[in-house]
Amino acid sequence: MKQFFLASLLGSTIAMCTAAMAADDLKTLEAAAKAEGAVNSVGMPDDWANWAGTWKDLSDKYGLKHIDTDMSSAQEIAKFAAEKDNASADIGDVGAAFGPIAVKQGVVQPYKPSTWEQIPAWAKDKDGNWALAYTGTIAFIVNKKLLHGSEVPTKWADLKTGKYKVSIGDVSTAAQAANGVLAAALANGGDEKNLKPALDLFADIAKQGRLSMSNPVIGAMEKGEIEVGVVWDFNGLSYKAKMANPDDYVVLIPSDGSVISGYTTIINKYAKNPNAAKLTREYIFSDAGQINLAKGNARPIRAEHLTLPAEVQAKLLPNEQYKKVTPIKDADAWEKTSKALPQKWNEEVIVEMK
Repeated sequence: MKQFFLASLLGSTIAMCTAAMAADDLKTLEAAAKAEGAVNSVGMPDDWANWAGTWKDLSDKYGLKHIDTDMSSAQEIAKFAAEKDNASADIGDVGAAFGPIAVKQGVVQPYKPSTWEQIPAWAKDKDGNWALAYTGTIAFIVNKKLLHGSEVPTKWADLKTGKYKVSIGDVSTAAQAANGVLAAALANGGDEKNLKPALDLFADIAKQGRLSMSNPVIGAMEKGEIEVGVVWDFNGLSYKAKMANPDDYVVLIPSDGSVISGYTTIINKYAKNPNAAKLTREYIFSDAGQINLAKGNARPIRAEHLTLPAEVQAKLLPNEQYKKVTPIKDADAWEKTSKALPQKWNEEVIVEMK
């Protein structure tokens, strides 16, 4: 009994010491970040997953000034590699497939936030080089006013017969667009190694003259250039909410299948403000940071450990729409396939455009 008591006491003491050390470490990190005074990001614009809320909080709480340069995942990694010690960026946000690529290129540094254990194993690098902060599922955003008499598409198969133009974006640079192709493949019997069903689908749409070269971004939506866009669910919901007439738009997960993935921060190995970058990741994975992402219609990675405000939960799509959603099961295969995708897209899809 005495041994049990001593063991319990020792365990409790170690736990308290560990917690105290973690708290001290965070205080040290906060002080170092405040001394740096700024954090510069790439690919984390205000209107994407409500990054605006996080930048405001970091300014209010820690006095960090912030600027962002929006760019694709591939461009972010290339920028880190090209600038090296003349780094203008401290942190970026890239598609899940690009986390391991950034590690292989040696342009990142690790940091494990204090909530590390609550991040699923599939969603993080064991060494802390990357971790998904939020998930996205490929969805359709449909402008009902521009369908030319067609019904609102609710599945990939519907895209073959509509009269509307379909916008997916640049598959050579954007993780959203590449995942859109993968989602279409999964819904039509393909997988991470086999994108042929999706390439055939988009080639068919291109032959009909209905593949739009407009990127499905909010500016194009506001100009009425997007009839049916292939986007992450959180982007679609955010775009719809900002429209002058939100009821003109429908956001939905295609019922015949889609892919769920996510985005990870990467901290520049050469960052001029490394502590501010680490504090930014720390905050992103805190309850407040995760709720900020949910306010931007993104599903936080720590969702099961959070109680979302009712009004935030109500803005997300119903859970039943995610029944046929599939996570990436073979990351290595997808990395290879996604690298080969731009050439195949040009050879099999773009060549068919009228």
